[in-house]
Amino acid sequence: MKLYDFGLAPNCRRVRFFAAEKGIDLECVTVDMMTQEQLGDGYRKVNERLTVPMLELEDGTKLTESVAICRYLEEMQPEPPLFGSGALGKAQVEMWHRRVELDGLVAAAEALRNSAAGFRDRALPGPQNFEQIPALAERGQRRLDAFFAMLETRLAESPYLAGDTFSIADILGVVVVDFARAVKRRIPEDATHTARWHAEISARPAASA
Repeated sequence: MKLYDFGLAPNCRRVRFFAAEKGIDLECVTVDMMTQEQLGDGYRKVNERLTVPMLELEDGTKLTESVAICRYLEEMQPEPPLFGSGALGKAQVEMWHRRVELDGLVAAAEALRNSAAGFRDRALPGPQNFEQIPALAERGQRRLDAFFAMLETRLAESPYLAGDTFSIADILGVVVVDFARAVKRRIPEDATHTARWHAEISARPAASA
């Protein structure tokens, strides 16, 4: 399997981290977003959505969304179960993974893509150009305040985001916390539970994938 990837992109890191936890080796092909390689004709022939990550299977099938890729890998290698176990466990992982994605990842992306010069006219990924909206960058920053507060509240009552077991919600949570540094946001000094959790997850070998 071939993963079209960019090292600094949070969705790409989510997939690499997930695959490493599963013990699945992926052939990574770098698509340099710093030079906008993903927008060039060469990559357009590979992926008309012009996004990364993308997983290309041996039969040529292509999966272009990071969660879809992770779900495919989960089915390929069920252990350890990173999307939860049992009806309630799976629902809790889905809930917390979604909350991290909407409240954290989307907020950080809003803040970055609507302010950084490198994303001028590229405020949203994909084949169409969209202008930056400074108000969305400001809103993204405020949303990150709420995201960090949510993490601290949850991690004060639970070792992991979805309960007692490590899951994809924790993978994405750490990815988002690290990605937020791109907009100069870090774990608040008084967020001791979040700091404990972040250090623990970051120490896992797969976190460096």
